[in-house]
Amino acid sequence: MKIQHRESERHVLAVTVDNEAGILAKIAGLFTARGYNIDSLTVADISEDHALSRITVVTNGPPPVIDQIMAQLERLVPVHKVVDLTEAGPHVERELALIKVVGTGEHRVEALRLADVFRARPVDTTTTSFIFELTGPPDKIDSFIALMREIGLVEVGRTGIVGMMRGPEGA
Repeated sequence: MKIQHRESERHVLAVTVDNEAGILAKIAGLFTARGYNIDSLTVADISEDHALSRITVVTNGPPPVIDQIMAQLERLVPVHKVVDLTEAGPHVERELALIKVVGTGEHRVEALRLADVFRARPVDTTTTSFIFELTGPPDKIDSFIALMREIGLVEVGRTGIVGMMRGPEGA
């Protein structure tokens, strides 16, 4: 019998935790201790009384390793729920980016044209630069950034990925 080794896969994990000091360090430490990188990390307060936060972690690893990470996350005391959105089914992922582009003349016109195609919104403008706001899936943002590199990309700021299951049930 031949054993198949599955390649590293991208996973989006939604972790609901008590909103308390040190929990983010514990979660990051769990990944660090196992030698796994966190590609994206976002945290948001999700309850009216500020008691709960949702941490969205994007990482890469083979399924058995992701399963192990999830099991260890679930054992942390302030963790209420861990969902692998990638495995759980259809979900929506979004990210926000601010992209600064410098240029004049044709470069400026081209930057505005591409921004329109990607539905990037200029949130700041000078006679020689733009800062565009772009929201969407990470691959859309990556594509826009790659095109802006050719025009005059100066700086990029990204929020990190947030994700949510489609349909009426929550993750």
